[in-house]
Amino acid sequence: MTNNEIMRRIRYAFDFDDSKMIALFAQADQKVSRQQISAWLKKDDAPGFVECSESELALFLDGLINDRRGRREGPQPEPDLRLNNNIIFRKLRIALNLKDEGILALLNLAGFPITKSELSAFFRKPDNRHFRVCKDQILRNFIRGVMLKYRPEKAAEKPLKKEPKKEMKKPAIEGFKWK
Repeated sequence: MTNNEIMRRIRYAFDFDDSKMIALFAQADQKVSRQQISAWLKKDDAPGFVECSESELALFLDGLINDRRGRREGPQPEPDLRLNNNIIFRKLRIALNLKDEGILALLNLAGFPITKSELSAFFRKPDNRHFRVCKDQILRNFIRGVMLKYRPEKAAEKPLKKEPKKEMKKPAIEGFKWK
């Protein structure tokens, strides 16, 4: 997922308007204009689309943390220059003040259950032998679970996309008859 897509999904999940988005950036001591927000939130092929940098997305997530949890004492931490899905997932976890059970419940709500040990692997240090890279599918389903929790009226409009199970063809084995 691109940084712009993540920002769009988070905005939709919480139903933020442009002024709230500007306020979130202000929480991280960053001044942005309504035009910048609008350009970041456009679809990738729309005229006027501007790619959101990793530091801008990090500032947005830091602002979300400050807004939801309160500002830390002292100077604000520097925004991450390199983001990956694991860091984004961790920042969303902090912003929403979630424990493992809460995250698992959100993933179940989105129709994507995982185990507690699989979840803990995403929050380990990269040099840990149990560390696992968070794929787009997991982050996407987590944000969908957040949307289902915080905007249940919109969830009814967008049903889960379940692919029908494909029937496996039984291999033809000479001299064996399937029951």
